[in-house]
Amino acid sequence: MSARIVQLPLDRETARGLRAGERTLLRGTLYTARDAAHKRLFAMLDAGEPLPVDLRDACFYYTGPCPAAPGEVIGPCGPTTSSRMDMYTPRLIELGLTAMIGKGPRAKTIVDAMRDNGAVYFAATGGAGMLIAKSVRACRLVAFEDLGPEAIYALTVHDFPAVVAVDAAGNSLYDNHFKA
Repeated sequence: MSARIVQLPLDRETARGLRAGERTLLRGTLYTARDAAHKRLFAMLDAGEPLPVDLRDACFYYTGPCPAAPGEVIGPCGPTTSSRMDMYTPRLIELGLTAMIGKGPRAKTIVDAMRDNGAVYFAATGGAGMLIAKSVRACRLVAFEDLGPEAIYALTVHDFPAVVAVDAAGNSLYDNHFKA
């Protein structure tokens, strides 16, 4: 089965056309954002400050990239557990975030927000940080430099491998295939 090419940023119409279980190759720009960055983004929102990234049609990749070796664009950048961002995610989706990449299942509140707003959740393979890094063509610091690996970086990716884990209709690989 071949993988579907998905262009980032990801508009809601395209997101609604993706299906749980579909293999994809992501191309375009995504943003890294983990726990500490999410906390800062929320503080900015609560203070009425503009965000350092435009959330409209954006994709957040839950990773903290390792430093790049000489001659490399980025170091290993495997996914982190997505549930740690669950408390922040519904509001970000409502503000325009269309896609997230991480590992592990999402809470019902996240799936509901995705269904209500036409967003998707991609799963990347844990432990494959070196392989994922090969799809990164450029890495640029966007915000919160003091957070080191947990800062927000814009990554330009080409053929970043991911599976649609939860689609915009609320169908989840975790509910349908991985129950114990």
